[in-house]
Amino acid sequence: MKVCVVNHHGRPLMPTTPRKARLLLKAGKAQIIQRIPFTIQLLYGTRGHTQPITLGIDAGYATVGYSAVTEKEELAGGELKLLAGISERLSERAMYRSGRRHRTRHRQPRFDNRRRTEGWLAPSIQHKLDSHLRLIERLCAALPITHLLIEVASFDIQRLKDPDIAGVGYQQGEQAGFWNLREYILHRDGHTCQNPACTNRAKEKVLQVHHLGYWRGDGSDRPANLITLCTRCHTPENHLLGGFLWGWEPRLNAFRPETFMSTVRWRLVEAVGAKATYGYLTKSRRIELALPKSHATDAFVIAGGSTQIRAEPLLLEQVRRNRRALQTFYDAKYIDTRTDEVVKAQLLNNGRRTRNRNLNGENLRRYRGLKLSKGRVSIRRQRYPYQPGDLVRYEGQVYRVQGMGGYGRNLKLAGRPKEVKAALVTPVRWRKGICKQVS
Repeated sequence: MKVCVVNHHGRPLMPTTPRKARLLLKAGKAQIIQRIPFTIQLLYGTRGHTQPITLGIDAGYATVGYSAVTEKEELAGGELKLLAGISERLSERAMYRSGRRHRTRHRQPRFDNRRRTEGWLAPSIQHKLDSHLRLIERLCAALPITHLLIEVASFDIQRLKDPDIAGVGYQQGEQAGFWNLREYILHRDGHTCQNPACTNRAKEKVLQVHHLGYWRGDGSDRPANLITLCTRCHTPENHLLGGFLWGWEPRLNAFRPETFMSTVRWRLVEAVGAKATYGYLTKSRRIELALPKSHATDAFVIAGGSTQIRAEPLLLEQVRRNRRALQTFYDAKYIDTRTDEVVKAQLLNNGRRTRNRNLNGENLRRYRGLKLSKGRVSIRRQRYPYQPGDLVRYEGQVYRVQGMGGYGRNLKLAGRPKEVKAALVTPVRWRKGICKQVS
């Protein structure tokens, strides 16, 4: 990938080779102003001749492909993996806020103050739209883009499900028409256990709703986080590390990516003044050129690429700066008298299930041997100034932080065998926002 260049007024110029950029920096004729994409600014005047550059964007719900192409070569290309889990964090925040309001006596009602403006989008959808705009803005600030093409969805997923949909019908979610969330989940899953390896042979299975994100602390009641299981599969043992529910991410019958594109596609095109193209055109052109399927390749085809020299893809991702959880629960540990292994207390439970004697399992507490540690709640009292992936400068060189030691006093830097004192380094770039993927 070439190095982006801007003149001393900040106007983007045609990119240059890494070797020439290195010579300019060494001679003091340029300075680094951005690292993703790597961009230098000239410290002297230049005429600023540019060539036509087309930027193609393969918009998506989870991954965005981008490619900047001229007549001869691809100047920049790659993929951006968007930040996930926003809906879960918003639901968790709403839960805590609601609990705080209920605990505050004589609190004045504020529901009349919350008014949604015209064109309002859900925060999770708005964030993804803003991320697309932020990526395009960053590329246009580093390259002299002359044409912009964006692939939008080629069909309306809600109109496929309901040909007569119109007006406020687009604002009704997937639960519309169901009086109870559990009823909707059971209906969506066909009133059957969704475990493909289910061994329950009962004629009338007792069904329950399981939180898919339980293993990572997500207990929100979003339909995308719920699935139907029978009582034989929905057990405490299967929730633990090693059980099939730990990390289980089955494919649900949902259309979140298609719905996202149907909602924001024209807003994205109008916001940046781009031209729209469609997925079936991109697919047919990619097959004609015998190119492999990827978001970066689709963006290359969208931009009009065919026989141009391809650039090495730059893989990006969105990163949160900090994990805001202040406490973590650690379960007690016992010796299992049957196997003499160390297990968590939850594994040796009493087998009781929601006061239903007919469904109660075996009482495993009698197998608890020597107690090795008590259950505890760990509260974080200190936030370290550096996080893994940050770039710092030490002794005139730039290093990537791998971790911290000595309660934040020392840093482990990539490429150095020993830790260095944190007070001796200076920050170069925090690993937050749009960053390069770390393998």
